[in-house]
Formats: sequence, structure tokens, C-alpha cells
Amino acid sequence: MYQKTLSFYIAMMYRNFSSFTSKKLQEAGLNFGLLFFIIYIGKHPGCSPSQLKESLSLDWGHSQRSISQLADKGFITKEKEGRHYVLNLTERGKNAFSIAHHVFFNWDESVLQTFTEEEKNIEIKGSYIDLILGKEAEILNIMKPYGVYVLKKNK
Repeated sequence: MYQKTLSFYIAMMYRNFSSFTSKKLQEAGLNFGLLFFIIYIGKHPGCSPSQLKESLSLDWGHSQRSISQLADKGFITKEKEGRHYVLNLTERGKNAFSIAHHVFFNWDESVLQTFTEEEKNIEIKGSYIDLILGKEAEILNIMKPYGVYVLKKNK
């Protein structure tokens, strides 16, 4: 039997979220691995592949394969503008963005359906999260793939 550690619970929540999300994303023709690409491009229209790669902390090859896959499937456009490319969502991509964006809220609602209103209103901020991150750490970008956070110490 696994020890009931924080990492155990995080792993179980990740598995549950991934399974729930994958089912919802299949409706739009996406997979879980492309979720954060669609969200990033939807929130940053006209971004470059380099900006996307940096913001999601991905290696160049993985980001290029994923961008090509999204373009081939009609979710995004990749157009040359001057010396670089810009990424934008197509109508199909905007539909996928809407589904991807709402899947976070839908999962919360699904998981919290048995909670009382008082339990639902307990804020996570100010509890374990602050202890884990430390008082001086700030989250640079919470849209990290697979729940990875990058921290920067305050000066």
C-alpha cells in the first residue's frame, strides 16, 4: 500500500484530471498533450513558436511537432510574418479552446459536487500551497504542462 503522502494525492488527482480531460478533449479532436498549446495560443493570439516554447518550458523539437500536428489538423494557422511565424487559432481551434478552457472548471465542479458550500469556499491559497512554494517564491507561469510550476525567488 502506498504511503498517503502529498505527492501520492497529487499523482492521484493528476490521473483523475487527465482521464476526465482526455474524454472532454476527444469531443474536439484533441488529446491531453495538446491542451496547453491550445490554451496558450488562445490566450496569446499572434504569438510566435519561440514564445510558446519558452512559456511552456518545452524543447524545440516537441513544440515544433505539436505545432505541426495542430496546424495539420486545422486547429491553428502558422503564417510567416517578416522573419518569424505567428500562431493563431482557426474556428476549429477556437471551439477547442473553449472546451479546453472550461474543462478545468468542469473538473472542479465534478470533483467538488459532494462538498458542502463551506468546504467549497475553503481557499487553497494560504494553506499547503504557500508552504510548499515558500513565502518568497512567486509562480512565473502556472500553465506549465503536466502541472509543473517554475518558481522564481523574490529579490
